[in-house]
Amino acid sequence: MHDNKRVNKQVWGRVGGRCLRAMQVWLCAVGVSVFLQSAWAARTESVVVSVPGPRNLSYLPIELIARIGADRAEGLDVRLLHTGGGGVALNHLVSRNADFAVAGMPAAMSLRANGGDVVVIAAVNDAPLFVLMVRSALKERVKRIADLKGLVLGVNTSTRASKTTSQQLLELLLLSGGVGSDDVRIVPAGQSWQEQSSLLLTATADAVMGDEPFASRLREAGHVYFLANLADPHSVRGIKGVNFLHAALEVRGETIQRHPDRVARMVRALQRTLVWMRQHTPEEIINTLDVQDATERRALLGALRRYPRAYSRDGRLSAAQLAETEAFFHAGSPLEPGSPPLTYQSMVNTRWAGLSE
Repeated sequence: MHDNKRVNKQVWGRVGGRCLRAMQVWLCAVGVSVFLQSAWAARTESVVVSVPGPRNLSYLPIELIARIGADRAEGLDVRLLHTGGGGVALNHLVSRNADFAVAGMPAAMSLRANGGDVVVIAAVNDAPLFVLMVRSALKERVKRIADLKGLVLGVNTSTRASKTTSQQLLELLLLSGGVGSDDVRIVPAGQSWQEQSSLLLTATADAVMGDEPFASRLREAGHVYFLANLADPHSVRGIKGVNFLHAALEVRGETIQRHPDRVARMVRALQRTLVWMRQHTPEEIINTLDVQDATERRALLGALRRYPRAYSRDGRLSAAQLAETEAFFHAGSPLEPGSPPLTYQSMVNTRWAGLSE
């Protein structure tokens, strides 16, 4: 009996020793993990980027930055603040709720014309992707732009200081069809699937100047038809500057002066992402975004294949596209008499992304 007790004591002593050592190893691992997390937090800078969405085709590169680690490679921790339109994203920027914004350059020019501190520093898109979609129930009534008179039309959400690119484009299209802004009622349509689809499916709006992949998804379901599409030059002929710079990365001029290194790292994170997208298939892009809904996944895949020129290759700004953007803006948003001239050169900084012809 005494021998059994002695054996049991030895066994449990060894077990207890192993447990103690295992506990020490675990505590050490936890300590190392906490240390590494603290060290990582100490050497990364958190930045907020305000961007329309989510899952808006034009802005997918921004959603990918953190998912592929492009931000961490530059010592940043990018956090997204989704909005219902570029004007709202820019408002977050100038009100210091965000460090950077991504919005259409015409919307940034609208803000600049109203005294906003906004500078364009890189291109996100190459080709602008806007679709004027009309409820299918109106197919016999609305066959041309002129037929929109008296209807309710949705655009990406604007602010007092910044008219969204979507609204500027809609007003130019209406003008081409002899319809004045006062001849229709314009309502905010947001810039996400939930917002745009809800307006049309409930007939709250008769048409929406909307985004991909939402437009194609609604058309495939039979809810809308396309009246105009920027990807179809024939449907927007006569509109000045239709190859304008849509999604662009913007920052406050104050930030450029005080934190140029932060700006440089953010541009490089975007460039890393754009290069990564060129090197991966649409399926790999959607998998990285972790799109689970089958219908949404199919719509995004279709749109990525349909618009191979959607994104900038490397974030570089194009002088030709910037000139088109300026022409587009002034055609749709003429400045007040006596206002100082607004040129793209006055609000673009090519120091980090570069400039091409």
